[in-house]
Amino acid sequence: MGGTFVITLREGFEAALVLGLIYTYLEKIGARREFRYVTGGALLGVVASILLGILVTVLSGPLVDLGPDIIGATVLFAASGMLTWHSWWMRRHARAIRGDLERRIDAAQARRQLWVVGVIAFTGVFREGAETVLFLWGLLTQVGTNAGGSLLALGGVLGILGAVVLGVLVFRGARQLSLRRFFAWTSGFLLLLAAGLFSTGMGRLQALGILPPADTLWDTSRWLDDRSFLGSLLAGLLGYRARPSTWEALAYGVYLVAAGWLFFGGSDRPPAPPPSRAGSSAGSRASGAGKRLTSGAARH
Repeated sequence: MGGTFVITLREGFEAALVLGLIYTYLEKIGARREFRYVTGGALLGVVASILLGILVTVLSGPLVDLGPDIIGATVLFAASGMLTWHSWWMRRHARAIRGDLERRIDAAQARRQLWVVGVIAFTGVFREGAETVLFLWGLLTQVGTNAGGSLLALGGVLGILGAVVLGVLVFRGARQLSLRRFFAWTSGFLLLLAAGLFSTGMGRLQALGILPPADTLWDTSRWLDDRSFLGSLLAGLLGYRARPSTWEALAYGVYLVAAGWLFFGGSDRPPAPPPSRAGSSAGSRASGAGKRLTSGAARH
């Protein structure tokens, strides 16, 4: 439940930020009537994401029949890699997102094809939705069906509702909401989530015989079983294992060190985006709420 909450909260909020930037810029250039394209594109993105989730659910049965451990390990490593890449990319390139969106809108306006903003909105929402489907599938593969599908679904619904609330607060100029802290905290949780997925994937490889057998490093099932409610919650959120093998524990630690250095080590200064004449002129007309939004998004 905790893992699905963090994933849907983060992904849903990123989609809300993209849509908010589009709405804000359209209003600044006097194209408020084109809001309908953005709304329509966003709704189509949501529908497409739901259909993708249904397709994955339908296909998961036959795929697992081909080899549960093989398919499970593949999904776990893919979800872990995508979580890592996504968080790293957003940390490095978030500053250029606003300028890129404004350049694309300016180009569409110059061609008198502002319906293109609907395509931009659809792409942004569906991208986040597709990533969410992969992440949740990997999380479900990690914790198994014993954790309770209803709890996972509840966490997802709460995360989406939280993303909507945060999006409304940001675009209404809530000063007490720090986007930098929000993305820093959620990045930390995503790092732990990805470490848990990676560790579980290594356990699947060990079960397949690809890795040599290893002893159980510790056993805390007497105090906190990972099949209990709290244990399954920690398993989904932090990758907790009551009886991890040496391979699983080693993979978890190595991943945390490597990914932690990638996320938080080195320079935090991403490459500067190319200058944009349209972006510069628009920046001078930006409202206070737009400035707070983009400055907060750039720092994460």
